[in-house]
Amino acid sequence: MSNQSFLSIWCKDFPEERMLDRFGAFLAIVPFSTTKPGFTHLTIRAVDGSEAPMLEQDFRTMPVDAPSIVVLAQDYLHSDSCYEVHCYWDLWKLDAGGRWKMEPERLEIFCHGTDYDGGLCREYGHLEVNFGFEHLFTGHAGLLGIRQKERAAAESPEEARFLEAMAWPENLQKYHEKTRENIRKLLDWVRRIEKTLPVERARLWSEGEENFEARLEEILAAH
Repeated sequence: MSNQSFLSIWCKDFPEERMLDRFGAFLAIVPFSTTKPGFTHLTIRAVDGSEAPMLEQDFRTMPVDAPSIVVLAQDYLHSDSCYEVHCYWDLWKLDAGGRWKMEPERLEIFCHGTDYDGGLCREYGHLEVNFGFEHLFTGHAGLLGIRQKERAAAESPEEARFLEAMAWPENLQKYHEKTRENIRKLLDWVRRIEKTLPVERARLWSEGEENFEARLEEILAAH
């Protein structure tokens, strides 16, 4: 399975009575996909992830906005609750034919109450985003950045074709350009969050990179 990438946000204060205010402000600045705007799912859990959801809503036929999510969650306002929403934003992706396309990529967004799952927020943040595949920001096979990683042998015919295509300088340059655009979009959103919420700390991290933030900066700095 491909590694996933995340953002964790800790607020300076996150009392039960302000949870949904903070969550609503956060949701209001999500950079929706132009072709798939709005929130498509809402799930609310109590106590921990082993419990059955208290509420599950599917909005795919008629996505909703941030105020609607807050209204629906209002009856479930507790410090041991977790609110999860899904939506889409647009990122550059390389298709199987070697063409670059700006396409919707799913976002999973969580709001963790301070007492949810034994204080899960201490490790993962009051607010958390799963951006999906790490390689949309770091690239495949260590090709991007200033310090080239040691490249392993291709593990599939598809990866072999990809590496062969990236041996052409113009293809690798385009790969750098499009990946940097994805990174800039990610970092721009983080800056908006820090201006909108009383953020104490923000952390970008991933399952495959020891220091995801440093890797992003390295790719941005490469020419």
